[in-house]
Amino acid sequence: MLIPVLLLGLAGNGLAKIYEDVSDLPSLEYDFVIVGGGAAGNVVANRLTENPNFSVLVLEAGVSNEGVIDAIVPFFVNNLLSGPNIYEWNYTTTLQVGLNNRSIPYPRAHILGGCTSHNGMVYTRGSAEDYNRWAAVTFDPGWSWDNLLPYFFKNEKWTPPADNHDTRGEFNPAVHSTHGINFVSLSGSRWPIFENQVIQTTRELPEEFPFNLDYNSGEPLGVGWFQSTIGGGKRSSSATSYLAPKFIQRQNLHVLLHAQVSRLVGPQTTKGVVTFEGVEFLQGTYGSLFTAKATKEIILSAGPIGTPPILMNSGIGDKNALTTLGISSVLDLPSVGQNATDQPMVFAEWSVKSTQTIDPIEQNATLFNEAYAQWNATHTGPFTNVPVTHIAWTRLDADSPIFENVTDPSAGPKTPHIEIFLGTGSGTGAPTGNFMSFGMIVLTPTSRGSITLQSNNPFDPPLIDPGLLVTDFDLFTTRESIKKAYRFVEAPVWKDYIIAPTIDLLNMTTDELDEFIRNTGSSSGHIVSTAAMSAKDASYGVVNPDLLVKGASGLSIIDASIIPFVPSAHTQAATYVVAERGGGLG
Repeated sequence: MLIPVLLLGLAGNGLAKIYEDVSDLPSLEYDFVIVGGGAAGNVVANRLTENPNFSVLVLEAGVSNEGVIDAIVPFFVNNLLSGPNIYEWNYTTTLQVGLNNRSIPYPRAHILGGCTSHNGMVYTRGSAEDYNRWAAVTFDPGWSWDNLLPYFFKNEKWTPPADNHDTRGEFNPAVHSTHGINFVSLSGSRWPIFENQVIQTTRELPEEFPFNLDYNSGEPLGVGWFQSTIGGGKRSSSATSYLAPKFIQRQNLHVLLHAQVSRLVGPQTTKGVVTFEGVEFLQGTYGSLFTAKATKEIILSAGPIGTPPILMNSGIGDKNALTTLGISSVLDLPSVGQNATDQPMVFAEWSVKSTQTIDPIEQNATLFNEAYAQWNATHTGPFTNVPVTHIAWTRLDADSPIFENVTDPSAGPKTPHIEIFLGTGSGTGAPTGNFMSFGMIVLTPTSRGSITLQSNNPFDPPLIDPGLLVTDFDLFTTRESIKKAYRFVEAPVWKDYIIAPTIDLLNMTTDELDEFIRNTGSSSGHIVSTAAMSAKDASYGVVNPDLLVKGASGLSIIDASIIPFVPSAHTQAATYVVAERGGGLG
């Protein structure tokens, strides 16, 4: 039984069980120790502590999300993502061959809530076929779309948009839940002229860009209204939802901030099965290491970048690679850190005649301050969401020449290869003028990268190689995504709206377009599969379908690193559903 928690003045802000200092923890022995308070870790902590007999400690390397205005106001998301700051790990990638040997920033959150506290808040599930493929490859029907839908519903709390506009015809209530924990809503401010342009395009080009009432139905193809993890005009993260005051007050749930885990400790091997006693971590400004013991299970939820290094520094990974670094091998699992899968992204932009865009607010300090004052006063107005109104999901043409040499990597015929998100405003921060910007993402990449160690110092950042655009398929599909974006605006309705593209991509040669892609392409931040699950008896993979590490006992991984194939979507919703199911598998 844990001794009563000393509130120490923290009760006033609802953070009674969130600790800044290890010396304030009532114990360093718990039933469950969860490494990482991000998208997955906070879900698992919440679900485990529904059982009052379980004690849970969450170790989060980052800072508190409380009062971080850039993580509260949806429109301010780019402040978190656009440069070195304390809310970021401030990672960069290895030189990317597919990006003309550029090293690019790789945003990862260093804040409670993880990437849900600083992502674009996009809520997209992917296709039913995506999850049915997970079930097929793992031989576990529990990972199928139909069996996961209840977990999507456990996560999601559909809520009216901030402006309370009439949402009929903008989503399908039958595929959403109003009884979950994490807020999801339609956009809380409108851009009627631009929105009408998009909807009219679905009427004028219905074959290629049909209207889709709700792309989260499991059949995403088409153009649908943008859905976000936002409630009441504020970001809804795993910290604000799953660690909300009514949950964090549980006597059996403790969260320690500024606690960076280095490795698992106390390995013991019995009959070929490895167990660990606990986890070692560095906390705050202390120069010494601490150990948190787990009597039932250690759960790694440090994410696709954070989980593999903890495993490798603990002796779990490719035996030869670890030995070379002077790390004793405890469990030979060559798949650790391999198979990294990310979705490359490029942008296109047009100047437009309409003044109803986000640009005036971004270009004029008075208008910006007025919008911020409106948000502060009522949590309404243009700062309640990012200025994206719709997403278009589309496939490569069936007779695309790339399929002569490459098997279609999508999960099935109802699964998109390409996402185009459609929004107002300049993506490059133009000082004057009005614009619209499209972002194009390759959803089904065939390129693979890795997460590896650069040394045996567990506090050195890992080598992050997302392997962007290293295959012909990914480059071809990026090229096609640009062409599809340009076809979208060839609908007659755009004729008197668009002035010109800021860069004329349509009239480039293939070589010129490839150079543009390699010189401007980036990551969408949707990395998965670095500790992928596979069938129980598979010779590859890191976890079994129950998310227990192969060859280990009392050690699970529950985060996006276990996803075997990236869904044809942003990865936030998929990560939540992995955590909801994983939290109930123990």
